Amino acid sequence: MSMAAEKAFYIHAGAHRTGTSSVQMFLYDNQAEISSQGFDAAYPGRDDIPSGKLGLRLPSLRQGETLQQRFIRKVRLEIRSICPDPTRALILSEENIPGRMIHFYGSEFYPAAEARMKALHDGLEGTLKRVLFVVRPYDALYVSAFRKRAEDLFVDPFSEQRAALMQMNRGWPALIKAMRDILKAEETVVMTMSARGDNRNVIKHLVPNLDRKNLTEPAQQMNVSATDTAMDVLQARYKAGHALDREAWKNIIAQHADTTDSTGFAEFTADQKQQLRDTYEQDCDALAKLKGITFLR
Repeated sequence: MSMAAEKAFYIHAGAHRTGTSSVQMFLYDNQAEISSQGFDAAYPGRDDIPSGKLGLRLPSLRQGETLQQRFIRKVRLEIRSICPDPTRALILSEENIPGRMIHFYGSEFYPAAEARMKALHDGLEGTLKRVLFVVRPYDALYVSAFRKRAEDLFVDPFSEQRAALMQMNRGWPALIKAMRDILKAEETVVMTMSARGDNRNVIKHLVPNLDRKNLTEPAQQMNVSATDTAMDVLQARYKAGHALDREAWKNIIAQHADTTDSTGFAEFTADQKQQLRDTYEQDCDALAKLKGITFLR
């Protein structure tokens, strides 16, 4: 049986490295209050978020129509399994909707985004009320993405990746246009990282009809970044062929948390950083003029 057409969806779609895990912990911590107001919340279990059960299966790259239909069915089944009541609205938080950051190193900015968003749009049974997306300056995004990857496996030096990152084929305006045109939400809200504020502010702009007076911020800090010294230790372990379980990985990060001096682990040159910042500001100007979105700068 299909869900009722009036079922409302509110999607927090990222971006990566903009505090998505913190939003998800916020949803977990406040689940009783949110539920009492008629909303369910869904998010994946990455980064040790409790009760994270969302497992959206979206295409990794452009797919043929037959395979695309399979992904649409998977979306429908997943949503029905985690939120079966068609009368309850669903707040969904998933930063991987546009795709993976690994494509950055081939100078491709979320190349599978269009196919993934089309599968999501066609798989939702109801009304997509709002989509919220947070954008971040490119230099900070690329450095943070590299560091996140380097926390988990051996990587080539950042100095060897910079050229590809400087030649990215597109940026935020193209991605947001696709989001607006494919997801077709009643409202698409885009905010800069500097305008993000706390999680209550994010939820305010994602679900304006949710009463926030009893919602509290998470006490736990999410996704604590490893220092350069910790990154160097992790990379040395990985290069030597060592595998680290979650506890050993956490211990290394904690042991070097107070050693905050830069070792130059992941840095753009001054000229590259300025170029990326200039491009970001120009793209923010373009987003401010983009019809059909609310842009908070």
